[in-house]
Amino acid sequence: MDFTFSKKEKLKSQKLIGQLFSEGKSVTKFPLKLIYLPTTFEDEVTIKTGVSASKRNFKKAVTRNRIKRLLREAYRLNKQQVFNDINTQYAFMILYIGKDIPDFHLVDDKMKKLLEKFTKQL
Repeated sequence: MDFTFSKKEKLKSQKLIGQLFSEGKSVTKFPLKLIYLPTTFEDEVTIKTGVSASKRNFKKAVTRNRIKRLLREAYRLNKQQVFNDINTQYAFMILYIGKDIPDFHLVDDKMKKLLEKFTKQL
């Protein structure tokens, strides 16, 4: 398993994102929340992932972008934890629901715990 987060793995479909928020199940490990939905994709990707930080909690785009970069990096480093255990295709949305600006060690630690909680829930 390589440690990349390629363009094919990014969740971009507005239709699928809407379906994810309306029908998806969630797992929370504060300050992260994972919303997931079993689905099928045309390409051979197992999981498509999107990240988000609330505009309500972080007014400046610079701060939101920093948090999203941290989330993507933590996911990229820890995704093999999930990929090794599942064989169905999923759409993921990872949300940062905290109020303060995190550092990478906090996000990385919580991402590991969140993905571990997700695999246990399956």
